[in-house]
This record gives sequence, structure tokens and C-alpha cells, in this order.
Amino acid sequence: MRVFYPPPASRKVFAAAHVAAVAGPRGEPVIDWESTLRFREHLWAHGFGVAEAMDTAQRGMGLSWEQARELIARTAARAAKTGRLDALACGAGTDQLTDGEPHPLPAIIDAFAEQVAFVQESGAQVILMASRALAASARGPRDYLEVYGELIKQAERPVILHWLGEAFDPALAGYWGGGGFGAAAATVLELIDRSGGQVGGVKLSVLDEGHERWLRRRLPSGVRLYTGDDFNYASLIRGDANGSHSDALLGAFAAITVPAAAALAALDRGDLAGYDAAMEPTIPLSRLIFEPPTYHYKAGVAFLAWLNGLQPQFVMLGGLERQRPAAHLVRVYELAAAAGALTEPELAAERVNEMLARSARAGPV
Repeated sequence: MRVFYPPPASRKVFAAAHVAAVAGPRGEPVIDWESTLRFREHLWAHGFGVAEAMDTAQRGMGLSWEQARELIARTAARAAKTGRLDALACGAGTDQLTDGEPHPLPAIIDAFAEQVAFVQESGAQVILMASRALAASARGPRDYLEVYGELIKQAERPVILHWLGEAFDPALAGYWGGGGFGAAAATVLELIDRSGGQVGGVKLSVLDEGHERWLRRRLPSGVRLYTGDDFNYASLIRGDANGSHSDALLGAFAAITVPAAAALAALDRGDLAGYDAAMEPTIPLSRLIFEPPTYHYKAGVAFLAWLNGLQPQFVMLGGLERQRPAAHLVRVYELAAAAGALTEPELAAERVNEMLARSARAGPV
């Protein structure tokens, strides 16, 4: 029997959702809209907010801005229909601009502003995504403050800042102006201080528990630290003895939805032992899914959605499902079973055997 959960009361949590795909008429991957939206309903039913059109949805790795626009519009319409628009935040970035070359700051602001306006028109909260164009063009912290400052002025309600480390995207090395974590954090804190209350949170994905705790202690009251640490989320969400904790915006939640929902429900009850019992077994699974090269984690998320019957094929835009070998995926299956992350165990076993049979026919992996 499946158990569904209300949104957690003690933590604010978003799952960054992937895009389901199927093989098109000529074999090319195309978006499976029915499965993609059903997956969002699966997340909402387990109490998670949905972080839409983020890197988990293959922004910059197969999903164009035109497709992201449609994805945001479709998800927002489904959220409004089901009364979950308050549980939707969407990524606004600059992927209209060509990667790998510098752009003038006004062009970067215009690209960001177009996407911010579209997200706001959809009724969703804005997540200001880390921008490859800005990383390639900025000359230092002042440029980041100028670009983000202008965008925050356009925000109709507080935004979430998206700080994505280079493990997730090597093109983002030196984000916020370089100089190491402390210097980057100083820029972020200055930006928040200047924002007049228009920054509601920071989504931090640098895979360093110590850095996250350090920044969390320095955020102003009312600004949430959303952990994006897919290695150390369990302890960061659980929190410290003094009550300090992280909220969460995680791609991992799209893979560990059921046990994570149970853990968060236990946390609401004050049952720390129950939280640990549900969440701790998910850590080896998440660390495997996000192992280097970390940006290929999306394959593990889509693979588990397929095993759980949430999409009919293990297909990704751009053929990215091929970026993880069969041996890695078998281990994902094994750890998912141990973590309680398989909702359809018999179907999952059938599909793993199906994948292995295809791999055997194709030759050594």
C-alpha cells in the first residue's frame, strides 16, 4: 500500500525533477509529457515542492530554453489545477545565449530578465540559476552584484539564489567572482544585504558540509539555506543540537522520494531515530548516483523513475542514459532496494533483467 504525505512542517523541501523521454518516430529522444507531469504529481503526493526546469531537468544538457518554457508552462498549469502552485519554483537562467563565449552584461541581464518574467507569469517562485554566460563574462564580484541586483529589482516576490559548484558544471568554476569559497560567500552575503528582503533563500550545491554550515550561520534571519549537497543532506537537514538546520532543494529527492518523505514525516513528529532509520540508508544510493562525473547523476534519477514504473522507457534527451554503464546502474538498483526507494520491486527486477539482456546483446560495456 502506498503512503502519501503532506508537506513537511519543520522543513521546506523541493525535489528537482527530471524530464522523462521516449524514443521518437526516428529513434531520437523526445519529451514524454505525460510521464514528465505524472512524475511531478508523484513528488507532490509525497509532500515535496517541485523545483522545475533546473539542472536535473537537463538545462544545458539536452533541454533548450524553448523546451524549458513549455515545461514550466505545463507544470505550472498542472500545479494550478491540483492546488500545488505554492509548491512550485522554477529556474530562470541565460541559456538563450551561446555557451563557451563571453557576452556583454546587458545581454546577460536581458536573457535572465526574459526568463524571470516568464516564471513570474506562470505563478511560480523564481530560482535565479547559476549562469554559464555570466561565469564566462564576469570580471569579478562587482559584475555579479550588478547583474543579480538588477534582476532582484524585477522580482515580484523573494527569489532563491542558485549556487551550483563546478562538480555539477565545470563551466561554473569561479562563480561569484572567484577567490575561493569565502570570497564567493562574501559576494552572496553582500547581495542578500543589498536586496531589501527580496532573497528568500540560497540553494547551495558545493558538496562540502563544513562550507554549508559556515554559510548557514551567516545568513540573515528569514533567509533559508536550501541544501543541494547530495552527499551530506541527511545530517544537514537533521540539523545541529542548537536547532540550526538546512532546508533542501535536491535532485536526490527525485530518486529517494519514498524513504525521504517518511524521514521528513518522522522529523515533524520529533522522532529523530525514525528520521535516521529512513534517511541514512539512502546516503550510499545518493552518493553512487552523484559519483564523478557528478553531472551525469541525471541518468540515475531517470533510471529509478523507469524502475518504479513512472516512465515507460529508460531514455533521456541527448541519449544521456548511455553516460552511466550497466554495472553502475545495477548497483543503483541494489542500493535503491536496500534504501526502500523501489515502489514496484517486481517491476524493477524485470526491468533490470531487461536492461542486462539488451547489454549482453550489444556486447561488453
